[in-house]
This record gives sequence, C-alpha cells and structure tokens, in this order.
Amino acid sequence: MKIASFNINGIKARINALPDWLDEAQPDVALLQEIKSVDEAFPREIFEDRGYTVETHGQKGFNGVAILSKLPLEDVTRGLPGDESDEQARWIEATVMGDTAIRVCGLYLPNGNPAPGPKYDYKLAWMDRMQARAAELLTLEEPFLMAGDYNIIPQDEDAKRPEAWQDDALARPESRAAYRRILNMGFTEAFRARQNGPGHYTFWDYQAGAWNRNDGIRIDHFLLSPECADLLEDCQIDAAIRGREKPSDHVPIWVRLRA
Repeated sequence: MKIASFNINGIKARINALPDWLDEAQPDVALLQEIKSVDEAFPREIFEDRGYTVETHGQKGFNGVAILSKLPLEDVTRGLPGDESDEQARWIEATVMGDTAIRVCGLYLPNGNPAPGPKYDYKLAWMDRMQARAAELLTLEEPFLMAGDYNIIPQDEDAKRPEAWQDDALARPESRAAYRRILNMGFTEAFRARQNGPGHYTFWDYQAGAWNRNDGIRIDHFLLSPECADLLEDCQIDAAIRGREKPSDHVPIWVRLRA
C-alpha cells in the first residue's frame, strides 16, 4: 500500500498539477492539506474518474484537508478532538481497508507565527490535543499513522539555513519539544527510519529563488505507530515536482507499507 501526503496549497491552483502527479505516482491513498475549498466546491469528479474515493474536511479560502483513496474507507471522522470551539479544518481520519486495515490521520498543523503570540499558543495547544488523540489510538494496538504538514522543523539538519529559522514558530524549542513528546510515545518517523543526514526537504519558499538554491526545510512527516512501523518498506520525497509548472511550495512525501 502506497500512502502519500501532499500540501497542495490550494486545489484551484493545483487543478492540473495534482492529477498529473497522481497519474505518475499512483498512490493508493493521498492525504492532502491546504485544499482551501469548502467541501461542496472540491472538484471530486476529477479524482473519482481516476478511481479515488474522496473525503474532505474543507474551509473557505483557508486550511482544509482531504483523503483520496483507491481502497475502501471506513469510519471517516473530521476534526481534532478536544476543543469544540475550534473551527479550523486541519484533521481528518479514516480506516483504509487493504489486506491490513490502516487508520490514517491526515493533518495540517498550525503554523504558529508570529511567535510568541496567540497564534503560537494555538499551535502548542493543538499539539497537546494531537498528543491526546494519539494516546487514544495507541491503546487500540492497531496500525495507524499520522501524516501531513506538521509545520515543524525537527532538527537543524532539516533546514538548509537553520540559523534563519531559530526564532520561527517552526523551529522554536517549544515546538520541537512538543513534537518530540509525540514522537517519544512510541512512533517511528518514517523518513528518518529510511534516510539519514541533511539535504532532504519538503518545502521551498516561492521567494528569493529558494528552489533553485535548494534553500528548503523538511516539515512534512509520517509518524507510524509501532504496529504500522512493522509494515514499513520505504519512504521517499518526490522533490523533483517542485520544479514543474505552477508547483505547490510543498512536495509529496510517501510511504510504502506491506498492507
């Protein structure tokens, strides 16, 4: 089973690039972030014609997450538990019914800038809620993963110029500590389980020729439960598509599981 995560930075802007990548990469499941569309406006037919079931948790003009799956989906839920007043569309879950059932959680973690401030407080509180949800899922002792745009640079080696990010919400010590608290619950970070060292990025800003200078950061991650980590075969970043026409500022990352 090939499961991908891709922050598309707007479905309207990526209306050609996303289907082209799907046709090429052929993921069984794609977890999308920043669809920037209400549910009823999402162009489902384009993906349904390619054999995907489409589940969205949308929001007008901002945020929004989705699951595209060629395999049956069960128990689809929307929204991160823990704060009924939170109206931001950043979390979607479903069980993918392959040879082994995999619970997938697609997430778009808050950016948090400017930090410190209310947006940063929201980011850290959101991560606390994510940790609580992860703890609930771990008690089931079943394969599951949490994947998406984490807006977290885990370590300095995950940025071309770490000094430029040291005061940013993506790399502040509190952000990294919150990420480590989740990781240390027993999760495997899929990419680092397969690839070591610097120079691997999933995001390049549109400004100042960042892509041409490979001035990137790695902020899109797969965290696998112990039962899911046992199924891991590979994890790769499709970096080359950042250089194509009308790209997102993110690129896809994917895992292959024996499932």
